Amino acid sequence: MNSSAPLLSLENIEINYPNPNGEGVVTVVKNLSFELNQGDIACLLGSSGCGKSTVLRAICGFEALQNGLIKIHDKVVSSKSFRLSPSERKVGMVFQDFALFPHLTSLENVLFGLRHLAENERHEAGLQWLERVSLSDKAEAYPHELSGGQQQRVALARAMAPEPNLILLDEPFSNLDVDLRERLAGEMRDILKKNNVTAVLVTHDQLEAFAMADQIGVMNQGKIVQWDAPYDLYHQPINRYVAEFIGRGVFITGETKDHSQVEIELGMLQMDDNKKYHTGEKIEVLLRADDVQHDDASPMLAEVVRKIFRGADFLYTLKLDSGQEIYAYVPSHHNHALGEKIGIRLGADHVVTFSN
Repeated sequence: MNSSAPLLSLENIEINYPNPNGEGVVTVVKNLSFELNQGDIACLLGSSGCGKSTVLRAICGFEALQNGLIKIHDKVVSSKSFRLSPSERKVGMVFQDFALFPHLTSLENVLFGLRHLAENERHEAGLQWLERVSLSDKAEAYPHELSGGQQQRVALARAMAPEPNLILLDEPFSNLDVDLRERLAGEMRDILKKNNVTAVLVTHDQLEAFAMADQIGVMNQGKIVQWDAPYDLYHQPINRYVAEFIGRGVFITGETKDHSQVEIELGMLQMDDNKKYHTGEKIEVLLRADDVQHDDASPMLAEVVRKIFRGADFLYTLKLDSGQEIYAYVPSHHNHALGEKIGIRLGADHVVTFSN
């Protein structure tokens, strides 16, 4: 085993399914590659049907490859001609329904993966893992006596207890309340990092991805469109698809000026994405909700046409004089009525642009 090699490596994998109409095949994953080092947490982020769960199943050994390689600790576990069985890969799995045994206590669920140990060692190890996920006081509780977040942590402890090479998490927060997801994603990240566990998360929810992952791969039609750190993914999307998928924003037409500036309906912005445009060129500017700030003193007004209360703030949809609609996050003590005009100003630090 090469100690300097990535823990997990996917090299140009391709996965096909038979076409439902009986003719040929449908390629669901195409030329997909990424690497993970020990202790890294990655996320495959994308809408339903993009192929992200299929990739997870291939890593686990449940899906065959038509092309490419999957390696764990520099050892080939899947290729076109070879597939190591899931039980031999030392990969743990946390499913979206947690898959806890309802007739077993929390401790017994964790012990299920430790059958290779002597009885006294099993019991001690199980208690240690419950302590690591802050559930030592729930050892004798059954799944129905636990909250969704507690069930999730038991499922994680059960997956980590056999000390696998890798943990795979398939939409682990989808059955939980929306308000809990981001907080629990942060808690799960802390647990994984504390134990130096390498993990791959699959989700369609970008807030979960941002809360958990070191690296995120945005997927579309079986391919990774952009693989990047969450901050860079948000502020430096590689194309319009990623820009529209990540964050809440709209594209607004602008005209380039001298000194890397672009003028849009709301004013002048300094471009910082190092793209080269000709003066006077019409381009598209991504304007996200956090780029527009509510300012009662501003002479620029916009009409509130929709609003969503989010607790700490509102997400306002605002209509400009031209009819262009934009988004703005506004603190919740500014509760404006639909149809009311409010003052706004630009507050964009990172200006993302694309050719028209």
